[in-house]
Amino acid sequence: FKMKILLVGPSECGKTVLANFLSDTTETVGGEYSPTQGVRILEFECQSLGGSGKSVGCEVELWDCAGDAKFESCWPALMKDANGVIIMFNPDMPSHLKELEMWYSSFGSSQGMQDSQCLLIEHHKPGSGAENGRPALASQLSKLTLVHSNLEEDPEALRQEFRQYLGSVAKTLSESREREEMSIIT
Repeated sequence: FKMKILLVGPSECGKTVLANFLSDTTETVGGEYSPTQGVRILEFECQSLGGSGKSVGCEVELWDCAGDAKFESCWPALMKDANGVIIMFNPDMPSHLKELEMWYSSFGSSQGMQDSQCLLIEHHKPGSGAENGRPALASQLSKLTLVHSNLEEDPEALRQEFRQYLGSVAKTLSESREREEMSIIT
């Protein structure tokens, strides 16, 4: 399987740090903040976890999209042929919670993504004193899988969640491919 996954969310929520971690681009957490200009595309191979718990190899294109509204005109091009979207936010920044619906409607629902193709990541920056209560989310967002991310405390749990998410995207893709093939046959 080859998958194009968009990583979106407000500026300064940690998308680039997470993208680097998930793609094994770098092991260091922290450093100077440098906003992403437009998009960074990271390509890597990963084992996704299928529903039966068995690993399936997949090629991932992780599109680390800038959170700045000035790049909004680029969004339609970024969304083309995307198979999934990860919406990230920092729960310690109240403005991020307010922006979540906009990110979801722009990249998730308007693109016809199923809930299984969308993942919410609540990313706690190092030393923020993360608590695992579920934030108050809008009703359409509460149906999505929510993952708590803290790269200092439990990075492997996040990697495991990412692999499960890739597995559910792969399952959705193969089901839609099968439906397409059946419609051609019948």
